[in-house]
Amino acid sequence: MSHITEEIRNITGSLPQGVRLVAVSKFHPESSIEEAYAAGQRVFGESHAQELSRKYGNLPKDIEWHFIGHLQTNKVKQIAPYVAMIHAVDSMKLLREIDKQAAKAGRVIPCLLQIHVAREETKFGFTPDECRAMAEEGEWKALQHVRISGLMCMASNTDDMEQVRAEFHQAYELFLELKAGAFAQAPYFTERSWGMSHDYPIALEEGSTLIRVGSRIFGERMY
Repeated sequence: MSHITEEIRNITGSLPQGVRLVAVSKFHPESSIEEAYAAGQRVFGESHAQELSRKYGNLPKDIEWHFIGHLQTNKVKQIAPYVAMIHAVDSMKLLREIDKQAAKAGRVIPCLLQIHVAREETKFGFTPDECRAMAEEGEWKALQHVRISGLMCMASNTDDMEQVRAEFHQAYELFLELKAGAFAQAPYFTERSWGMSHDYPIALEEGSTLIRVGSRIFGERMY
């Protein structure tokens, strides 16, 4: 059994019911994705529109492609016809563009709002207060071709797992608040995308439903 197959089976076999693995395949060759696919994996995460478009064209059509990186508005049209979920929506401007391009493609695209809970300034996303204000303002309700399906966050890049836990916990608390408030009438608002190769066990304890694991499965990235 190959390393990729073994890790896919180990991870998926340990996940609680209702939690899905997003295998982060960005910068990895199509052969590695094919190996994970053969092991039963169907959800893959990419973060560059051009690379994703190439892989979409060359790989099986029942793969569920998730866009997990920072998405520029001018790249949305490249992925709108087929992307299954966009994880890192960090502005109303981007959400409006996704809605526009999804309409052209005749689709409704599930999206996650990226929440900035990490201590690093380099992370993108809404602050919790910005997210609350955006949710209450309600412009998103008029967008017919996007579906805000939950939240996404990245924890600080630190070895302090208690800090990581606190950040995931903050995101989960915000999710529960929004679920009971602005999104109370949105039954599809269910997803929590947090946790990566080194911290996903903590993320699972803090309410994650989508873990994004790359290096543990595929090894270090190939550039």
